[in-house]
Amino acid sequence: MIAILTVSHGTSDPLGQRAIEGYAEAIHREAGADLAAHAFVDVQQPEVGTALSDLPADATIVIVPLLLSRGYHLGYDIPQAAAPFGERVVVAGALGPDARLADVLRRRIREAGTGHRDTLVLAAAGSSDPDGVRDGLDAGALLAAACEREVTVGFLSAAEPRLDAAIAHARSAENATGRVVAASYLLAPGYFHDQVRKGDAEIVTDPLLRADGPPDPELVALALDRYFAALPDSTSP
Repeated sequence: MIAILTVSHGTSDPLGQRAIEGYAEAIHREAGADLAAHAFVDVQQPEVGTALSDLPADATIVIVPLLLSRGYHLGYDIPQAAAPFGERVVVAGALGPDARLADVLRRRIREAGTGHRDTLVLAAAGSSDPDGVRDGLDAGALLAAACEREVTVGFLSAAEPRLDAAIAHARSAENATGRVVAASYLLAPGYFHDQVRKGDAEIVTDPLLRADGPPDPELVALALDRYFAALPDSTSP
């Protein structure tokens, strides 16, 4: 018996909750697992350990973190919650960095009405984990390649450069002639996206997920890739 447990950060924002719920449901439909559930590392319930306990004791469980990069939650919180359940629980990798995320970001940038003269800043959540910071910088490089233009990365917490400094730097660059666009490298509406909107960028894109429609196919395919890559060989389809 195979179970998929998607895990997101959690948010008190109703729009963010709806966006994540729709994303998890789409992943669950396509995964083809015998059982599916969702849990959170913060803010919402159930917690990861509780969700694992609620699944059958004879199930092989694949945790798919709906997190854009490595960091404390993926490096510590989720493995700690999974440890009591032994080898029957495996944890997949973070969603990013990945070129498909850059493709969706590029779509959000275009939808926001960005012009070729505008300057791009990737607004990432940030992490105290060096691997998480590297993942954010790599995401900026992937976006630069997708858009064929320079991208500055700014973090909202725990890492440098902070978003306000990155926006100021982008605005002061010699070749800066247009508006500054904050490309929200955030999975869903919530606290961090509110902070991006309060910043000094002339344009702020929507997050990768939105509450008013289905998730982009690339985002579902990406999570499924993480799921199937983590499945033990004996349980792979």
